[in-house]
Amino acid sequence: MTLITRSEVCRWLVNASGAAIPVGIDVQVESIDSISEVNMDFTMTLYLRHYWKDERLAFPSRTNRSRTFDSRLVKKIWVPDVFFVHSKRSFIHDTTMENIMLRVYPDGNILYSVRVTVTSLCSMDFSSFPLDTQNCSLELESYAYNENDLMLYWKNGNDSLRTDEIVLSQFFIEHFHASSGLAFYSSTGWYNRLFINFILQRHIFFFMLQTYFPTMLMVVLSWVSFWIDRRAVPARVSLGMTTVLTMSTIITGVSSSMPQVSYVKAVDIYLWTSFLFVFLSVIEYAAVNYCTTLEEMRKMKRGKIPSTFNASQAMAFDGCFHDNDVELTPFSRATPTLTSDPGAPDVRPPEGTRLRRQRSVRENVDLFVSNSYMIDSYSRLAFPLSYLLFNTIYWSLYS
Repeated sequence: MTLITRSEVCRWLVNASGAAIPVGIDVQVESIDSISEVNMDFTMTLYLRHYWKDERLAFPSRTNRSRTFDSRLVKKIWVPDVFFVHSKRSFIHDTTMENIMLRVYPDGNILYSVRVTVTSLCSMDFSSFPLDTQNCSLELESYAYNENDLMLYWKNGNDSLRTDEIVLSQFFIEHFHASSGLAFYSSTGWYNRLFINFILQRHIFFFMLQTYFPTMLMVVLSWVSFWIDRRAVPARVSLGMTTVLTMSTIITGVSSSMPQVSYVKAVDIYLWTSFLFVFLSVIEYAAVNYCTTLEEMRKMKRGKIPSTFNASQAMAFDGCFHDNDVELTPFSRATPTLTSDPGAPDVRPPEGTRLRRQRSVRENVDLFVSNSYMIDSYSRLAFPLSYLLFNTIYWSLYS
């Protein structure tokens, strides 16, 4: 009772020597409750312990045993005004009473412990998301007393930071470590600042199941149209539109769970490139269908389609002519006749040489138009090889 009466005059920071009062800090992290990419913050529950000496609270003791008090004595004495820099919310647990403990030793040494939950800012870089590693820190500092009045330090160096076994759903905690530094404010001066640093490595398996594997399957599914007959318009168009709409849904779902950052993320590169492959497979069939229509229109103009041919019936199913409905007249094999001037010398190319005329661009286009099935044949090889090359480059850069 005598100690409590004497402590009523100890509400102010007093140091007879005039030097800064050293306050040791140690922290035991109980849990990391949540990590939010959208809000760029984390929530941590920890035991924050302060150590300092106040000779005004010294008391005689024959057994040299300390005395322990609850939060009621804390309001009567001076305690360090440590706060969390960049914190959004914080509170001291109060079930069933305030989780505050004050232990006073006979020589005036004091242990002040609180159990607190704090939500603090973590500046995250999502350029490699979801193959990213995030560095977060919780910063402690005195609010009123600068380095001339109060000196914050880690009581036992790196051993001042202890953690329970923490398991997170989306992250693996690579490393916890403590550090210290100084913070400058133009109006009040320099302050000691302590850092609780931890490195988070994201688990990729969740995103492989939810994003990457479905995206790969949609791209592969879009290639099935290359093996479907080019005259089956409803089948190929419906398949192409289904894959495009599914890719749009996947992209929308990923974007809705991410902050609206102004740079491109790794998952954006993968999704939009995959969407481009799906979109190009639809464009590929549009080109095949157009070339097939041109080919059959040319055959009609050349008279290879008989006048009794019912075009409306042939085009009713898919919008283009069918080879089995069209009787093509084969070219007549005419024997070429050469006319030459009897007086002209007979000029022949040297033996062993071969004359070859280079095709023009128009002739190459005409070749593709007259053989539109070649576009599907080339796509069956070009699309998978291109997507395989993209995946090789992507995973080698980000993994």
